[in-house]
Amino acid sequence: MYSLLEQLRQHVSQALVKAFGDDYADTDPLVVPAAKPEFGDYQSNIALSLAKELKQKPRDTAQQIVDHLEIESISHPPEIAGPGFINLRLKASYLESQLQTIAQDSQLAVEKAETPQRVIVDFSSPNIAKEMHVGHLRSTIIGDCLARILEFRGHDVFRLNHVGDWGTQFGMLIAYLREASPEALTKADALALGDLVTLYREAKKRFDEDEQFQKNAREEVVKLQKGAEDSVRAWKLLCEQSRREFQVIYDLLGVELTERGESFYNPFLRETVQELEEKGLVEEDQGAKCVFLEGFTNKSGEPLPLIVQKSDGGYNYATTDLAAIRYRIRQDGAQRIIYVTDAGQANHFAQVFQVAERAGWVPEEVELVHVPFGLVQGEDGKKLKTRSGDTVRLQDLLDEAIARSRQDLERRLAEEGRSESEKFIQKNARVVGISAVKYADLSRNRTSNYVFSYDKMLTLQGNTAPYLLYAYVRVQGISRKGGIDLNTLGNQTISLEDNSEFVLAKHILQLSDVIKEVEQELLPNRLCQYLFELSQTFNQFYDRCPVLQAQEPKRTSRLMLADLTARTLKLGLSLLGIEVLERM
Repeated sequence: MYSLLEQLRQHVSQALVKAFGDDYADTDPLVVPAAKPEFGDYQSNIALSLAKELKQKPRDTAQQIVDHLEIESISHPPEIAGPGFINLRLKASYLESQLQTIAQDSQLAVEKAETPQRVIVDFSSPNIAKEMHVGHLRSTIIGDCLARILEFRGHDVFRLNHVGDWGTQFGMLIAYLREASPEALTKADALALGDLVTLYREAKKRFDEDEQFQKNAREEVVKLQKGAEDSVRAWKLLCEQSRREFQVIYDLLGVELTERGESFYNPFLRETVQELEEKGLVEEDQGAKCVFLEGFTNKSGEPLPLIVQKSDGGYNYATTDLAAIRYRIRQDGAQRIIYVTDAGQANHFAQVFQVAERAGWVPEEVELVHVPFGLVQGEDGKKLKTRSGDTVRLQDLLDEAIARSRQDLERRLAEEGRSESEKFIQKNARVVGISAVKYADLSRNRTSNYVFSYDKMLTLQGNTAPYLLYAYVRVQGISRKGGIDLNTLGNQTISLEDNSEFVLAKHILQLSDVIKEVEQELLPNRLCQYLFELSQTFNQFYDRCPVLQAQEPKRTSRLMLADLTARTLKLGLSLLGIEVLERM
């Protein structure tokens, strides 16, 4: 089923061709939801756009379009307003038939992509031998959400975790562990990951201050690169321990990833640089091999170099990212590669993308996309840190959200005099706590910083996960109170009479348009806003229209409308990576 907006655009496009000829077949009909209800449901200002070209008054252009607009089955007669706006008001019969159609479909008639793509979403990407911290929260949550939406639309999605599992950091750590804790290099879990993090900091400090240790660390990197047995064994132990720790968090967040770290691309680094040389892109600068960038300059106004091989023969992040692009397009067959990282890496990716394109590795049909996001801030407006000034561990942040959710739930149960099992309390606390953290992140425009506040994200009021979850639970409460299995309503007739029913019906029918918009623009907050407004319109409908107390056939019609709302909420929340509850 074509989305509501898609159908309206098709009809206006056909009217343009009939009115002005085939030259206007590809003209954007500029149909959008109406800004205000008094203007109808949808509006097109294409007449204002075309009038100058056609040398007509906009209202005359609008009238010609309306005269050829065959839209009787969908809309009441179109109205021309102001200087030439075409206003469309949907018919109840059309809305009712559309609701009947989506009610019979498990996917709510959200259409699949016409040309599915092979898409790689590169997200999360923590560093081995370090704990995941709050800085990994946004990449993990946003990346998972985008992957879910693309999968739902029918794309072949490869979820990649490009972990930092190679390079100088391992040389430093292995060199330091040989002195401080040699058993950690031969025995699994000899040290807790937190202790490894502390030792890494000490190793970094020593590396910056001690030339001999610096030399030892670099020798360890060389040994690792050459495949020395004890170095490789130590590296594998460190990687495996970190993986297990990461998986605890991924399981808690309900996130699935395939790990393919920096080390995966090591065998391809030399040939990547060689191919750049063969293309004539590489120049030597102070012993390093560089590609001088177009449009990027240093403080002196000279072209900025992207180093692809250091003067000591080593490689860097840029080389690895170039090798990854080359591999992902040639071997993985990717047609769209999406990198979800903080906004601070925007220049890095712009530079790497430019070099890959100039090397001819990116065919015209392949899209490279950097999805930047802002910082997570504390309530003081500064970067979120612990009281001691350390970066907040992601595990601690999630545990705290669950604990606070439990406190809120136990307080409400006590106030209501309700008694619930420990299993109920644990599940509710986990679902609400994790959902609150996810939704607080996804509901903001990802390009902005946002303030992390447990109190705000856990409230039952406003644009929060608990508010949306409660709207879903409210429908399940109607079902329980009436002893009705909503799944058995089947092919009953939906009839819209009250204005709040019309508003709710029109909102439900916008789901497909919103999902397609997020698929293209990669902004999850658009879906969050849609679901929040859906919850609001449902609550207004519920407060205004009796459901169980209504007489038939109105009772069944309203039950079906409530059920469609709940199914839409459940589907939308699942695309955000949020689980629903049957009771709260």
